[in-house]
Amino acid sequence: MDWFVAEGYSLGRLLFKEGLAAIYLVAFLSAVNQFRPLLGSDGLLPISLFLRNASFRRHPSLFHLHYSDRYFAALAWTGVALSAVTLVGLTDRLPLPACMLVWLTLWVLYLSIVNVGQTWYAFGWESLLLETGFLAVFAGNADTASPWAILLLLRWLLFRLEFGAGLIKMRGDSCWRDLTCLYYHHETQPMPGPLSWHFHRLPRVLHRVEVAGNHITQLIVPFGLFAPQPIAGIAAGIMIVTQLWLVASGNFSWLNWMAIVLAVSVLPDRFFAGVLAIPAESGSTPPAYVGTVFAVTALVLVLSYWPVRNLISHRQLMNASFNPWHLVNTYGAFGHVTRLRHEVIVEGTVDEHLTPDTIWEEYEFKGKPGDVRRRPGQFAPYHLRLDWLMWFAAISPSYARAWFAAFIAKLLENDPATLKLLRRNPFPAAPPVFIRATLYRYRFTTRAERRATGAWWERAEVGEFLPPVRLAWLSRR
Repeated sequence: MDWFVAEGYSLGRLLFKEGLAAIYLVAFLSAVNQFRPLLGSDGLLPISLFLRNASFRRHPSLFHLHYSDRYFAALAWTGVALSAVTLVGLTDRLPLPACMLVWLTLWVLYLSIVNVGQTWYAFGWESLLLETGFLAVFAGNADTASPWAILLLLRWLLFRLEFGAGLIKMRGDSCWRDLTCLYYHHETQPMPGPLSWHFHRLPRVLHRVEVAGNHITQLIVPFGLFAPQPIAGIAAGIMIVTQLWLVASGNFSWLNWMAIVLAVSVLPDRFFAGVLAIPAESGSTPPAYVGTVFAVTALVLVLSYWPVRNLISHRQLMNASFNPWHLVNTYGAFGHVTRLRHEVIVEGTVDEHLTPDTIWEEYEFKGKPGDVRRRPGQFAPYHLRLDWLMWFAAISPSYARAWFAAFIAKLLENDPATLKLLRRNPFPAAPPVFIRATLYRYRFTTRAERRATGAWWERAEVGEFLPPVRLAWLSRR
């Protein structure tokens, strides 16, 4: 079956699968570490309450069979274990049916989490991981030949990821068209990284070059993925370099790493000659496997109708799933770039009576800006879900309506699980009496300010986000 086999892609396929396993591992660890305060039985948005009104048809998940925090932890830890054994190559050495079963289990487990994760899991990279993970089920093992159909579907996914992001920018904010978006983006992005201050302080002419390069990478280069080699490999290489630039400039969970993993699958073995050992080619193509691959290819082609229609629409949706299984989605990011950065700063006090002299102590989050002297950290590909939602809350309180009051109540109780989501609790001995939240305008310091003060940020108070409240008041609401 020479027409089925993609010769010369054994290493690219292997690196794709190992990279995807690493991202699965991070995703499941993120679930293990954060689900109790966010989604657990006593969390901010309990899964058990969500399931009362959620149908399996609209939200397919194993948790419709049963939910408890122990059951969630067991499923998430199973995902961690399967991801780890896959990452070290054990899954690839299993017989083909067993290998496919492991990848299918990873997909089902993570789909089950995403579909009950509510706003904490409403990010485009969740669907991207699921769509990629579904295709990985059919990518074969070490004993099977690389299937052309699956490699082409991975390119089709990468094309939609990049081209969709490029279109949403050109159709969205005018700053993408006049090449000025990076005057603001490095400063106002959801979670700046250690180098974001330096990126922001680059000359503006370089910012314009960056935007122009982004347009080329997302609107022109993706078509090269379907050209013969070496053009397809060069196109993928350009995308990898661009994504590494984005990794260096900010924290976008595993979004950039997913694009890199997909792009690696495009690279032929000869691109790695002299650098990495090339696995021996295998020509095994069991008839049942061939039939399954082409059935999946037909399914993806049919489901592609909705993303294609969305791509050509002037009302293009960003990061949308057209089915509850998160198969063949549409992607995009930063159709609008905020010009000003606002942060919600949460503070507490032990004073029983509030006066102008009341001392307020500030809670510090792990990733989002707070202390102006604290340098932004590197967290991606790990996803700090609360920190990301706090960025959205600063844009509009409506993003926090479902969970913010519950979050404040947990802080007023000194809830241990919730406090583990934070970097610093200013009240380790006893909970605060009052908590308030204030909206601040943040901007990166200039080079002169940075030398003089040592601060990375300068901030100014904008107004009240939440007036001072105490636990008894929240309990009566």
